Amino acid sequence: MNKSELIDAVAKGADLPKTKAQEAIEATITSIKTALSSGEDVRLVGFGTFSVSSRAATTGRNPRTGEAIQIPASKRPTFKAGKELKESVNK
Repeated sequence: MNKSELIDAVAKGADLPKTKAQEAIEATITSIKTALSSGEDVRLVGFGTFSVSSRAATTGRNPRTGEAIQIPASKRPTFKAGKELKESVNK
C-alpha cells in the first residue's frame, strides 16, 4: 500500500472526503516527525512505538580500495510493533 492508497482507505473507513483524509495523514506524519526530531517517543497503544536510536561512530572499509574510513555517529528512527499489530500480522 502506498500513500495514495492509504489516503483512499482512510477516506473510505472514516467516511471523509479524500482531501480531509490527506490532511489528516499529513498532519499525523508531521507530528511524528516533529516529536522524533525533538527526542520524544511516539507510542500508539496497540500499534507500536516510534523512537530514535543513536549509532556510535565506527571505522569501516572502502570495499574498492580497502582503505579505512570513518563512519560518523548518527541518529535513526526506529519502530517497534505493538502486541496487537504483531498478533494481527501473525493470524
